[in-house]
Amino acid sequence: MDLLITAVEFLAFTVLVAVISWWKTRGDKLDTQDGYYLAGHSLIGIVIAGSLLMTNLSAEQLVGNNGQSARVGMSTMGWEVTSAIALTFLAFVLMPRYLKTGLTTVPEFFETRYDKFARRLVSLIVLFSYVVIMLPNILYAGAQVFVEIFNVEGLTGLNKFWCLAILGAIIAVVGACYALFGGLHAVALSDSINGIGLIIGGLMVPVFGLIKLGNMYGGGFSEGLHQFLTLDPVRLNVWNPANLNEPYLPWPLLFTGMVINNLYYWSTNQSIIQRTFGAKNLKEAQKGAIFASFMKICTPLIIVFPGIIAYFLYGEKVWTNNGDVAYAMIVNDVMPTWLLGFFAAVMFGAILSSFNSVLNSASTIYALDIHRPIFNPTCSDAHCVKVGQRFGTVLTVFAIVLSPFMLYMGGITSFVNSAFAAFNTPIFVCLAVGFLSKKADALLPKVIIPIHVVLYCFLQFWARNHIAALANVHYLYFTAVLFVIDMIIVAIVIKVHPRETDFVLENHSAVDLTPWKYGKVVAAISLIVMVIAYIIFSPIGVAAKGFVTYTVM
Repeated sequence: MDLLITAVEFLAFTVLVAVISWWKTRGDKLDTQDGYYLAGHSLIGIVIAGSLLMTNLSAEQLVGNNGQSARVGMSTMGWEVTSAIALTFLAFVLMPRYLKTGLTTVPEFFETRYDKFARRLVSLIVLFSYVVIMLPNILYAGAQVFVEIFNVEGLTGLNKFWCLAILGAIIAVVGACYALFGGLHAVALSDSINGIGLIIGGLMVPVFGLIKLGNMYGGGFSEGLHQFLTLDPVRLNVWNPANLNEPYLPWPLLFTGMVINNLYYWSTNQSIIQRTFGAKNLKEAQKGAIFASFMKICTPLIIVFPGIIAYFLYGEKVWTNNGDVAYAMIVNDVMPTWLLGFFAAVMFGAILSSFNSVLNSASTIYALDIHRPIFNPTCSDAHCVKVGQRFGTVLTVFAIVLSPFMLYMGGITSFVNSAFAAFNTPIFVCLAVGFLSKKADALLPKVIIPIHVVLYCFLQFWARNHIAALANVHYLYFTAVLFVIDMIIVAIVIKVHPRETDFVLENHSAVDLTPWKYGKVVAAISLIVMVIAYIIFSPIGVAAKGFVTYTVM
């Protein structure tokens, strides 16, 4: 009977999202470039914010970040809360320029600003990251949650690898239907609806977790909250010592490597900012970015707190498999049986949101930045859309095959973030310099990108294994140092090989570029809230005094 209730709840919410998304987008023109890839410039602020959040927040974060917090405590929230800085930069520095240029993809700007080679280089790098890193990890993390929560191994008799493979395939097929047949509008709308479900379902986990923690000490929710704040205050300290390695987040990185990492992700990553390109106007794009910054400050309630509560409930058992079992463990234990179906649907929606967003962006980049300019410059929009759909289908199959092998890659969050760091900084540097400097010419990306990638790979994958002094250096320190080197190279290249004529950003906007009147005030409030969060979880707040550390398995 319980299984039937779970199945009914799951199907009801999943079908509801699909029906609403279909109904609201049934009249969309999907045979044009703007209609399919930019939602016909129809997206409003709240939809953009919900889609930004859901593209970012999936099982990968729910599993990975909670796994890290179960091991090292509250410092994991840095990945979430500091995103407000990058989203503010996106809203007021880059967004007006993006929309003025009339872009559909980020690599498109690299041809406008530099040359065709730069566009193709960035396109190939981004596609590689989506295919090899993002899509397989989204499927793996999502499948991991369902395997653990619903004891799929026990029900099917299959080993974990094959359970992950089968569930990953199911997730991929459903997500591909949204991404390939509905276009950006369907993706963004379903993201927003699933976002509401995720907020409700996600908050249930820490609430029920605190109730169980309180029960262990003879009380209820309030006692659980008291124990959460007092059992081990050191775990609530976000300010980790400067010399710690991952999965810790040393405090200097909050002002250096973390900021650089977030600037790429939130203001350059195609799978994120494509929904802002589809904004109705600049005002709605800025609203979406700032609303998303408020949401990111609140997300530790969902993707950090449960991991810490899991540690208090189960001890070092949550450190199994780099902590990636912590979230499934607490959900399986504290979530009432009658709510499991709804929670499963919410999780399924979160996974779909990330998968279909990345898949849609990958198809966009291939169709518009590789296929059309290289293989068929005169092809129609309708043909280009079909090419993108076919490419997305191939990517889906490849991600399905690769995803179960992520089981052997260690902690999800550390693997994904360290892999991305190889190329995210030079792409962001070239884009920002391209917008802000009139003198940089086409030589810049040809120099910056390969030098950065080679140096990062040398430091991260060779030097730290052969040079004792670098063995325990956090990879975001490498990002910070290499950013400085990148900027020195930028200055040298511009000085030695400046552009013959000053670059002028021409206006090709298809939307109104009037900024949001109250945008800067609201953004300032968001940044103040971010600072307050860091004060609360510090030695002068709820955390113990000093920088005390503890053993991590």
